[in-house]
Amino acid sequence: MPNEPAGTAPSLQRAAPGPDWLDERVRALRSSPTLAINELSNRLQREGRIIYKLGLGQSPFPVPVRVVAALKQHAHEKDYLPVKGLPELREAVAEHHRTLQALEFRADDILIGPGSKELMFLTQLVLDAQLLVPSPSWVSYVPQAHLAGRAVMWIPTRREDHWHLTPNALESALAVAHAGPRLLILNSPSNPNGYRVEREALKGLARVAREHRLIVIADEIYGLLDHTGEALSLATFYPEGTIVSSGLSKWCGAGGWRLGTFAFAPQLRWLLDAVAVGASETFSAVSAPIQYAAVTAFRGGPDIDLFLRDSRRILRALGSRCTRMLSAAGALVVEPHGGFYLFPDFTPLAARLAQRGVRSGAELCRRLLAETGVATLPGSAFGRPDEELTLRLSYVDFDGAAALAAVQEDRTDPLDDVYLEQYCPRVLEAVGLMARWVA
Repeated sequence: MPNEPAGTAPSLQRAAPGPDWLDERVRALRSSPTLAINELSNRLQREGRIIYKLGLGQSPFPVPVRVVAALKQHAHEKDYLPVKGLPELREAVAEHHRTLQALEFRADDILIGPGSKELMFLTQLVLDAQLLVPSPSWVSYVPQAHLAGRAVMWIPTRREDHWHLTPNALESALAVAHAGPRLLILNSPSNPNGYRVEREALKGLARVAREHRLIVIADEIYGLLDHTGEALSLATFYPEGTIVSSGLSKWCGAGGWRLGTFAFAPQLRWLLDAVAVGASETFSAVSAPIQYAAVTAFRGGPDIDLFLRDSRRILRALGSRCTRMLSAAGALVVEPHGGFYLFPDFTPLAARLAQRGVRSGAELCRRLLAETGVATLPGSAFGRPDEELTLRLSYVDFDGAAALAAVQEDRTDPLDDVYLEQYCPRVLEAVGLMARWVA
C-alpha cells in the first residue's frame, strides 16, 4: 500500500470473529431457565426489590454437620482420582442402593460425576439414541439432547394423571418414534410437579420398556425426599435396562458441591465404559475432597437418617399448606409426594386473567414477578404449551437451618400452621401474594 513504510506487511481489514461462528445447535439455546431466574432474582434483590425466590430448586437445608466435617478433614486431598470415581465412594453408593432400595448394584456399576447433570449430558453424547421425555419435565433434558445433536420426542401427559407418563402414553409414543435406539428419562418424584410414579404404573412402564428394549435413566435425585421415605425405583421392575441417577444436591443440601452418581445395570457396562471415556476427555475426575466427603454422606447413619426425616416433615407440611392456599384461589393443584415443587394450573381463572392481558404461563410469571416480587417459572420452560397457564414454584425460600433446629424440639406430625408461619414465613407470604393476585 502506498502510505505504508517499505518492508511492512499490508494492513488486513477483516471482521472480528462473531456469533455466526457458533454451531447452529447452540444458537437457538438460552441459559437454563432455572439458573437464569435465580440470577435475575439476585440482581433485583441487589437493586433493592423485595423478591421471593421460588424459581430455583435449591435445597434450603444445610449440609449435615458430619458431612461438612468430612470435607474439612479431606481438604488436603489434591490428587486426581480415578475417572469413574473414588473406589470407596463407588462402594458406598452401591451399598446405599442395596440397603435402601434392594437394588443389586456393585461398586463396578457406579460412575461418579460433577453433578448428575453432566453425566446425563455425556450419556446423551455417547449414545446415538432418540430422547423420549414426558411433558412436563426438567428444563435441561431436551437442551442437552439438542447440544448432542439427538432427536427428541415429547410425550404428552395429563393433569388428571398427575402429569406423569402412563404405560399407554409410552406405548403410543413408541408406535411413532424412531425405529433405532431410544433413551427414556423418567424423573420420580418429579421436577416440576413433586409427584411420584406409583408401583403399578412403574410395573406397566417396565413392561413397555422391556418389550421395546429401551434404555431408561431413572432420575431419582429427589428419591430421598419422598415424603413417605419409600419411593420406588423403575430399576426394581426393569433392572437390566435402567440407569439410576442420584447425587448430593437435593437430599444432602449440597447443590454447589457438584457431585452426582449413576448406577448402571450390569448389562449396560458397555455404556458406563463409554460415558467414562467421555468423562476422561472432559472433566477428568470429580474434586477429590468432595468425593471423600461424599463417602460419609452415602454411608449415612442415625444423624443423617434424622436429618432426612425432619427435612421430609417440613417439606410435607409446607407443600400441603401451599397446596391449600393455591386451591382456595382457584388453581388446580394436587398435594406433592416429594421434593419441594408445586405445578399449579390456573386454567380455571383463564377468562379473568385474559381480561388483565395474561394469556400464557410466561406472561403470568412475568407479571407476578413485576407486581408481587414472586419469582417462578412458566410451564413452557418444562415442555408445556406456551398458552397453558401452568407454572412451577419451588417452596424453598426459608432458613432451612433454623427450621431444622426448631423441628427437633417439635415432634408433632404433621407440623402445624403455627410452626410454618414462624419458620417458613417468606414462602407463605409469597404464595399468599400469588393467590391474591390471581384471585
